[in-house]
Amino acid sequence: MKTFLLSLLDAWRLAWRGWLRLLALPWHWLAALLGLSRPSRPAKTSTTTAKAATDMTPPHAAKAAPRSGERAPLAEHEHPRDPDAAPSARPTARAAAGAAPSAKGEVATPARPAAPSTPGEQPTAPGQFTEGMFSNEAGQRDYKLYIPANPAEGPRNGKANAKDGGKRPLVVMLHGCKQDPDDFAAGTRMNPLADSQQVLVLYPAQARAANGFGCWNWFNRGDQERGAGEPAILAGMIQDVVAKHAVDPQRVYVAGLSAGGAMALILARTYPEMLAAAGVHSGLAYGVAQDMITAMGVMKRGPGKRALAAPAKGGKKGAKLAASVPLIVFHGDNDDTVHPLNGEQVIEQALAASPVVQGGEGGQGAGIVLEQGKVAGGRAYTRTLHSNGTAAAHAEHWLVHGAGHAWAGGDAHGSFTDPQGPDASSEMLRFFLERPRA
Repeated sequence: MKTFLLSLLDAWRLAWRGWLRLLALPWHWLAALLGLSRPSRPAKTSTTTAKAATDMTPPHAAKAAPRSGERAPLAEHEHPRDPDAAPSARPTARAAAGAAPSAKGEVATPARPAAPSTPGEQPTAPGQFTEGMFSNEAGQRDYKLYIPANPAEGPRNGKANAKDGGKRPLVVMLHGCKQDPDDFAAGTRMNPLADSQQVLVLYPAQARAANGFGCWNWFNRGDQERGAGEPAILAGMIQDVVAKHAVDPQRVYVAGLSAGGAMALILARTYPEMLAAAGVHSGLAYGVAQDMITAMGVMKRGPGKRALAAPAKGGKKGAKLAASVPLIVFHGDNDDTVHPLNGEQVIEQALAASPVVQGGEGGQGAGIVLEQGKVAGGRAYTRTLHSNGTAAAHAEHWLVHGAGHAWAGGDAHGSFTDPQGPDASSEMLRFFLERPRA
């Protein structure tokens, strides 16, 4: 009887702790999580140039009646803050000020041009945007594949590799919640950029049966490990496209926004031998959440040191090699959906075991360079480069000042974009093509 009562007491304690964690969330997060409300995209106004943030909140637990997450916050420059948005008292230059003492040098860079995007014009891409489907033992997903047109004057940075039979690079783009391949392609403008560089672009599509709001299930333990779940599906899809479309296997890259950014990092951690570099926009570190409750806490506050030091049990085979994948990170310092601390900790986690950075004298601080810049007519940013001083930067962290949870420098024809920010698509493509896998 005593044992039975003790077990009941333990169960009660666990349940009570869970409810306390729920009650610590903003009320609209809690209501959405319990199914009392659903997210809605804010209506456009005549002054809106960037769409609201992607909702990363995981609705996976109830596929038939998915739970929503935080209502998409609005960027400061668009119109008054949604009263239901998560409060933020973060100064815009918080992370920049914190990084300055450890920088080896500060470089003032000239203003970067704004992304060529206005609501009245949409860049065209002359290549083919084809549809496909891939399935293996882990599951099935649809995808779209952009194949650039044959250039009249020959390819540029993404030129065919003569040593490998004229094969071209591949960039895998993982959309955020409530997005799809077409929407993500329009918002990032990756297809016309890839066309100019002769790069193929693969857009996997999350199945609504797997997640009611189209989020990649980055927060599920079963989708964080090698050989199972969504990482296995995506890895198999990439291998299939590489084999069928004359892709250079040494130049395969992955990038994603929000939930897609978190899944891009999971893929880099679990299949590092397949990828030459990764890009994470407004995402989270690997293995910092294993369910909806921990996911909400990490999104709101960022993961603690304990979560970073002990990633999820899944993906053991990829964990030691993951830091060897070069990484570029973008995050807005006014992001109310995914706290900007998450972007810093994505970099911190990647550098913790990086032989490229740790190999230099002085450890992580041996190769840090800080740059301050501003988009012409747009946002200021802080760019931090990490290396050991003998090679190209192993990691780049772009902190976009005043930006919310949206793709920096994106096109307003797609959802969840911030045209006033630095051009994340161009910078990621530049970072990728400079770093083929050894």
